[in-house]
Amino acid sequence: MKELTHWINGRHVKGTSGRFADVMNPATGEVQARAPLATVAELDAAVAEAAKAQIAWGATNPQRRARVMMKFADLINQNMDKLAECVSREHGKTLPDARGDVQRGLEVVEVCMGAPHLLKGEYVNDGGPGIDLYSMRQPLGVVAGITPFNFPAMIPLWKLAPALSAGNAMILKPSERCPSTSLMLAELLKEAGLPDGVLQVVNGDKEAVDAILDNETVQAVGFVGSTPIAQYIYGRAATNGKRAQCFGGAKNHMIIMPDADLDKAADALVGAGFGAAGERCMAISVAVPVGQKTADALIERLVPRIEKLKVGPYTAGADVDYGPLITKQAMERVKGLITSGVEQGATLVTDGRDFRLQGYENGYFVGPTLFDNVTPEMDIYKQEIFGPVLSQVRAGSYDEALKLTMDNPYGNGTSIFTADGDTARDFASRVNVGMVGINFPIPVPLSYFTFGGWKKSAFGDLNQYGPDAFRFYTKTKTVTARWFSGIKEGGEFHFKAMD
Repeated sequence: MKELTHWINGRHVKGTSGRFADVMNPATGEVQARAPLATVAELDAAVAEAAKAQIAWGATNPQRRARVMMKFADLINQNMDKLAECVSREHGKTLPDARGDVQRGLEVVEVCMGAPHLLKGEYVNDGGPGIDLYSMRQPLGVVAGITPFNFPAMIPLWKLAPALSAGNAMILKPSERCPSTSLMLAELLKEAGLPDGVLQVVNGDKEAVDAILDNETVQAVGFVGSTPIAQYIYGRAATNGKRAQCFGGAKNHMIIMPDADLDKAADALVGAGFGAAGERCMAISVAVPVGQKTADALIERLVPRIEKLKVGPYTAGADVDYGPLITKQAMERVKGLITSGVEQGATLVTDGRDFRLQGYENGYFVGPTLFDNVTPEMDIYKQEIFGPVLSQVRAGSYDEALKLTMDNPYGNGTSIFTADGDTARDFASRVNVGMVGINFPIPVPLSYFTFGGWKKSAFGDLNQYGPDAFRFYTKTKTVTARWFSGIKEGGEFHFKAMD
């Protein structure tokens, strides 16, 4: 069994707590590694070392910091297959999906090559007689990223690339379920020229999280995970005077209008609902067809597509559609929610609870599951299932479908399939959700825009990556400057208008 490490001051360091988290192989149910769980003292020591390293890094020319990102991006490309295999081995997602995980993180690194431009301030010449005003963006110091299991490469890259490019040092605490990818990324950053100590990877559980939130040196915290934990981290960070951007759960709806191309809609739903075993915060978990005819026709198209899905370990070939869930507890929870859907009156069209794969009987697999006639009072509608379960909620009109989406407490992503431009424009304008797709099922913005949900899907004022990330990881200083010439007129005792 492999024993993992922390990454401190540019090298692998064994943990000293004597506590470990088992890193499972979700396809077999076997322990494949152990990750050390840091103590408060270990976390605080890593922060102290990061603070020392940040001084020189923050004073480094932004263009030179960008060159580290350029080299880092090149190394990610060179090691794409190794990184993807690492993601798949610990998470269970297919290799093509794992490559996508790395790729979407890499795209943020590529945007961060333009950090010198994104860090520019503003300047006004002659704002008053002989007076110039200018602003500058400066790094916060030491910041932290607390990242989830479901995107072991993408989310750490979304956090560390802009934070480091802006001149900060970062404490990265990856999920203890999938920690190895973050350690690999740290090795590649060192090879790319990042000074030792600027990135510290500290494995841990709630004890490490609370230590991050309570450490006075840490100035900002970025988190992705469940809504209850997002709200907890946001509240505790704010209480301790830290900036926080905390992204939580989702219940993403896709409205299918009667004029939609139903074959394309069905294809989109299958991919968006069952890809990565549904363990995506941007997964479509609720289909909302408008009208009885649309709903019946959609079910007819979904069933044969779902029955053709191939479920298995990532090692079973490129034609595997999705793999296991992350833990036995996650599998049991998903199966329990499926049972509750049946008990509460939903129509179970396809049932994945009894899925078995020869040779992988102890793996955490759930077959693709489809419900029809789901209502908002049911647990399978109210809760984020985070598994391969798609629910169809029938709506009688566009306004009813829109109201369903808007009344839901989550607001991460949503989508509409329609051939009518007026309906699409109305939907995009009115819906109270942060990311909207039009004939596009998973509307994750490209890396030079910004990612973020609304309502209970996000806590904080600024989103991930793009321009918002550089606003989040810097503080603005504004300077009013005057150079005296001639005779000084004497002191001023009130705020004088800029003539």
